[in-house]
Amino acid sequence: MLSINVKINGNKYTYPKGTSLLDISKDFQSEFKEKIIVGMVDGAICDLSYNVFNNSEVVFYDRTSSIGNKVYESGLLFILSIAFKEVLNSRITVKYSLDTGIFIKTEKLISSDDLDTIKNKVKEICEANYPIDKLLINRKEAIGYYEKLGELDKSELLKYNTNTNVNLYKLNSTYDYFFNNLPVSTNYIDDFKLTLIDRNSFVVTYPNIYTNKLVYKHHEKLFDTFKAYSDWCNSLGINSVCDLNKIISEGNISDYILLAESYQNQGLYDLTKKIYFDKNIKIVLISGPSSSGKTTFSKKLQLLLRGCGLNPKTISIDDYFVDRDKTPLDEEGNLDYESINAIKLDQFNRDLNKLLNGEKVKIPTYNFILGKSEYIDEPMELGNNEILIVEGLHALNNELTSLVPKKYKFKIYLSPLVTMNLDNHNRIRTTDVRILRRIIRDNRTRGYGVSASLESWQRVRKGEESNVFPFQDEADAIFNTSLFYELGVLKTYVEPLLFKVEEDDKNYKEAVRLLNLLKNVLPIPSDFIPKDSILREFVGNSYFEK
Repeated sequence: MLSINVKINGNKYTYPKGTSLLDISKDFQSEFKEKIIVGMVDGAICDLSYNVFNNSEVVFYDRTSSIGNKVYESGLLFILSIAFKEVLNSRITVKYSLDTGIFIKTEKLISSDDLDTIKNKVKEICEANYPIDKLLINRKEAIGYYEKLGELDKSELLKYNTNTNVNLYKLNSTYDYFFNNLPVSTNYIDDFKLTLIDRNSFVVTYPNIYTNKLVYKHHEKLFDTFKAYSDWCNSLGINSVCDLNKIISEGNISDYILLAESYQNQGLYDLTKKIYFDKNIKIVLISGPSSSGKTTFSKKLQLLLRGCGLNPKTISIDDYFVDRDKTPLDEEGNLDYESINAIKLDQFNRDLNKLLNGEKVKIPTYNFILGKSEYIDEPMELGNNEILIVEGLHALNNELTSLVPKKYKFKIYLSPLVTMNLDNHNRIRTTDVRILRRIIRDNRTRGYGVSASLESWQRVRKGEESNVFPFQDEADAIFNTSLFYELGVLKTYVEPLLFKVEEDDKNYKEAVRLLNLLKNVLPIPSDFIPKDSILREFVGNSYFEK
């Protein structure tokens, strides 16, 4: 019998040629906390059904990894969609992340009893350990299949796919298209929770890479912001990438770009008026996750406030860093600049209160080369028509401004809240839009390669989970910086950069995943994007760039 050498964790193992990843994984399961759910062969993500015929390097993942967690999610959504069809004869539409779960719309009205029945059906399917088969299907045949079923979201999406064949997943008699890989059988899905939101929607939570706790907390303001944007996009007939592609192919995208920008600007005007008419507000605090567009938003807000007769002044939280030798360490022993304890909180609060009391204050400037504060600017003073703008990671955390009376503060949480999906079962993650934005900006302004941006992303995300997301409910307003057309523009800039990542790069698999996402979107030139657009912060040629 012919054999192959498989390299795993630096060691070589011999297996019969054609051995599946599933069989190989059994020898290494004891090294993982959860079931191995997916593998990587020579840099390519593969289902466990994949048969290895050549000498290869193999890496395995369970659901506690970012890669494995996406597989777990897709498997759960596949089973959930089947349960809804079998129990209620209803379809579901996977929308967007909400707290630690995913918000899902239902075709038919549901009750809490219905959701309990669905939960039991999902558990039944999982415990039955049905196989989930990956099949290579002719694309035109797949389109015809979905058209006959009336699942036009999938048939339309596949029309913009240029491949001759496409991968579909089969569970019993149901065939579905998924952007991510799936588990090889249903018993890999063993933990989830369903929470009813209203008669047409619910949230599914499952263990993620940050927590195993299946607790859903409803964030009313965030939910309302998501819903408002989703409803507005729906009024324009834009619910999925297919709708966007149709507009692009018909040559009408310039009108829709202006519509998107106008909608966002109107939201900013409304915020400005709210701040202006509340005469108690003296400090506007702005925070949000990485690549949310905080810089452009802050500068546009300053201009609009000036137009109302106010004179905004800015303070950077970074200028209040403690001296480098006093910077706290993270759990790995590295300097943790993202910790709130890296800020001189007492001095920051004292300076703010002095400014509010009409006193002159010497504001520090942090010298990042020397790792300490300097005092080089003239003292700052806050006049009658002047207001402070504070933007930074910890801006919503009450500890940052604990000594400042609440009535003087107005807190804004920013994030690109993406409501558009690929099709009814494949959502577009907000985090994916943010990393695409970040890759483009890092390359353009700092000369960073894609791999460097991807390498730092998990650290950035971990910091957001600790220092940003827990405080979103402290915001007085939530502002959506997403633009429904932006994926087409981002594709134009980021696709060539992603193709530069070599196969032997450890971030190659993530670059390929993002490329596969972008395959579904038609490109959009940046010609019609206004100079003051938040998107310009990332792709360049912004009015606000010095």
